[in-house]
Amino acid sequence: MKNYLILAVVAILFASCKEEAKPVENVDYAEETLDVTTSVYPENVSKVFNAHGSVEAWNSFKTLEFTMKKPTGDEKTTVDLHNRRSLIETDAFKLGFDGTEAWVMDKGDNKYEGKPEFYYNLMFYFYGMPFVFADNGISYSEVEPLVYNGKEYPGIKISYDAGVGQSSDDEYILFYDADTNKMAWLGYTVTYFSKEKATSFNFVRYADWQMVNGIELPSKLEWYKAEGFTIGEMKNDLLFTDVKLTKTAQEDSFYKKPAVAVE
Repeated sequence: MKNYLILAVVAILFASCKEEAKPVENVDYAEETLDVTTSVYPENVSKVFNAHGSVEAWNSFKTLEFTMKKPTGDEKTTVDLHNRRSLIETDAFKLGFDGTEAWVMDKGDNKYEGKPEFYYNLMFYFYGMPFVFADNGISYSEVEPLVYNGKEYPGIKISYDAGVGQSSDDEYILFYDADTNKMAWLGYTVTYFSKEKATSFNFVRYADWQMVNGIELPSKLEWYKAEGFTIGEMKNDLLFTDVKLTKTAQEDSFYKKPAVAVE
């Protein structure tokens, strides 16, 4: 199952909310349980996975937690890695996906202005790199390297089979460091809002990594301005702390929509 990236990431990241839970648009998620296979990947893709701890090791974990440090306050995300249920907790709102639908619970006088069905897995998809590119329905191809500060980063284009997820026309390019095989950059397009195939790429630098139970996960992401594939100045960054990978799944009730929410 594909999870979907990004438009106006900064705007969505800093959205806020109000006290009662409210209904959101139902989304049809046909595949509630992922069937991730690890047997066949191109050699360059396998090298990147292995440099970060291996797909086999990643798939042995059931729950991922991480906290984003934001000017508006910390944002904690918990994800079930095997069915992608999620819960996002902030001082302003709770937002989740229970396996069937996305929901939001506002707090106080705030009002969440984003789209829960878009946001519930947005940052997980960034954070779960490169392993989210081991999902089903993905095709891989080589592209020209990205050049940044005089160094070339080989590229792997990621595309999705028709009908996979809400935005199967989205495209991603994983650029990796040929010296270490670790992911260095992500280029991505977004079709979620316009529903039209995008023609330009956005770029994120995977600036720093942290080791968590044998898996290398991001500790800092940086978004950059770009003209075509020429990288410009940095726009903003995000730090990730309190990261946990565990082999225990949360109870179903953990991700369940609050009783006061209306479908």
